[in-house]
Amino acid sequence: MNQDTIKSLKQIILVTGPSRSGKSEWAETLAQQTGKLVIYVATAQVDENDPEWSSRIEKHQQRRLNSWKTLLVPVELAATIRGYSESNCCLLVDSLGTWMANLLEQEEEVWESTVQELFESLAQTAATVVFVAEEVGWGVVPAYPIGRLFRDRLGNLVRQLGKIAHPVYLVTGGHVLNLSALGEPLPDSLV
Repeated sequence: MNQDTIKSLKQIILVTGPSRSGKSEWAETLAQQTGKLVIYVATAQVDENDPEWSSRIEKHQQRRLNSWKTLLVPVELAATIRGYSESNCCLLVDSLGTWMANLLEQEEEVWESTVQELFESLAQTAATVVFVAEEVGWGVVPAYPIGRLFRDRLGNLVRQLGKIAHPVYLVTGGHVLNLSALGEPLPDSLV
């Protein structure tokens, strides 16, 4: 699917930033401001043996408005997006990094097909989609192959999504930056 075609069909918003930056809260604000029915697409898998992770999930749940519908979608993101074709919906996907981590063991060819399916689902929905994505490539190169794979795949996915999303926000240091207003997209040949 041509990325320009996807971009012209609906609003896709990307909110990115480091851990604990407020990116989820900003994405929730943007979703609420649409005035549409918000469907919160939670990609985290609950692990009852990890109380710290459960606490993080609970904090996210407590912030959500009662009128929002929550879907637990650790893997089938493209099918979920495709399933909401109404323009009166706003899908808030939190987060791409967690979703990708759930699929990290996919072979490269399968992963590329998964990404293609995600972009095809964006072309097929009329819903507004707000993505939350982590920025993981600003630190040292991970010492282990799985860490490097995670960082590289997420970086590439966010880069591709940033090409079709408008606006794209960076949340860091207690501030929200509208990268679409401040920056310039990379040329197509570089994405």
